[in-house]
Amino acid sequence: MMATVSHGRRWGGLQARRWPKGATHASNGGTSEPGTTKRMKNDTRPGAGEAFHVAAMSRREAIWVLSAAAAMISIAMGIRQSLGLFQTPASQDLGIKAADFAFAIAIQNIIWGLTQPFIGAVIDKFGPRAVALFGGALYAVALVISATATSAAGIMAGIGVLVGVALSCTTSAIGSNIAARVVLPARRSLAFGIVSAAGSIGTFFAAPIGQAVIQSGGWRMGFWVFLGLALLLFPAALIGGRAERLSNATSRDASLTMKAALLEAGTHSGYVVMTLAYFVCGLQLVFLTTHLPSYLALCGMDPMLSAKALATIGLFNVFGSWAFGWLGDRYRKRTLLGLIYVLRSIALAIYFLLPASDATTLVFAAVMGSLWLGVIPLVNGLVSEIFGIRYLATLTGIAFLSHQVGSFLGAWGGGAIFDALGSYDRAVQFGVITGLIAGCAQLLMNDRPLARMGGPTAPAPEPKGVPVAR
Repeated sequence: MMATVSHGRRWGGLQARRWPKGATHASNGGTSEPGTTKRMKNDTRPGAGEAFHVAAMSRREAIWVLSAAAAMISIAMGIRQSLGLFQTPASQDLGIKAADFAFAIAIQNIIWGLTQPFIGAVIDKFGPRAVALFGGALYAVALVISATATSAAGIMAGIGVLVGVALSCTTSAIGSNIAARVVLPARRSLAFGIVSAAGSIGTFFAAPIGQAVIQSGGWRMGFWVFLGLALLLFPAALIGGRAERLSNATSRDASLTMKAALLEAGTHSGYVVMTLAYFVCGLQLVFLTTHLPSYLALCGMDPMLSAKALATIGLFNVFGSWAFGWLGDRYRKRTLLGLIYVLRSIALAIYFLLPASDATTLVFAAVMGSLWLGVIPLVNGLVSEIFGIRYLATLTGIAFLSHQVGSFLGAWGGGAIFDALGSYDRAVQFGVITGLIAGCAQLLMNDRPLARMGGPTAPAPEPKGVPVAR
């Protein structure tokens, strides 16, 4: 089937064909924000001359709120993505198997996934502030329990169960909800990218600090230092929570019920494909954060190399998340998502085929970091583009559950395969094959918005331009 694409004006990188005739960008609280439409009429460049934030919030306050959301994600994810550093010393000291520690990480990911849709629904309905404060308190308690653990049960309760719930309250769902309320649609994908990039700024600092403290003072001291970092979640939650005074409903979805939103998502083939592909994202990334330190130790590498690799992932993800957020406002998000999955899989295959060394490990970490959390602005952008932002945290939370099932398999399955075979080879092969399958499926997904969002069944402008195959 052939469709036409206009080569005229683009708003924030979204081609005009995505919007019905006469439609304007909806922003928080209604249709287009006062004072923004005029600016867009006088400038055809994507986003040029246009404020990035809604009119109900000043530029200064918008920057503070978004910065606080980014800081909250940075702290929560920085600690979480550095927990693999504790696996070898904690397991040896407590006399537990590597699979026991890996199982706690796996449970963390399942708990995070299972609770995210419900916590997302609470965020959508009541706002982010109280949820973020609750998450900060849970995180602090979890780290105290982990620091004082005397058995696998303590590790399970701390970094497994409680950290899992805390992450649902302090990471991407909160960040995307805040960004969607504060930022105009034309800049939203970039905003998602910048906020998600913050998750790796934390890793860039937390991993080296954690490894240095573990080497000098032991793994328990490492948890106490991380507790100090977790206390910073509270001021970040208070400032970022100011976004809840802004509405997350627009004229397109103000009367939409949760049940109707879930039915729309469940019957949209593109959303289903994206959700299933998200499984592979979790599998690949958590396998690396959990087992890369152990793999490098098996290869006889300096333990500090693991921390350097995680920090490198964090550093390059700052660029990668920003870049994919920026690209998502200009190019087709499904194509970018598919490329991420395919390129990750190729990088995994090449690295584990080569002998481990400082150089190959850090180059691999840089490549994976560039592709690490770039999926978040693209997934969030696709959901908001297809369904709107009224139930953004809920729908991305359901997709994230699939991600966390993959994370469970990556963390626990990697440890189980190693304990059974004494090698990570089969785990890597599985990750590469499923990644290539997910990438191909993602490239072909249906990304058309619903009719109420200006999709193909809504009135469309007269076709102009050249034909493009669909």
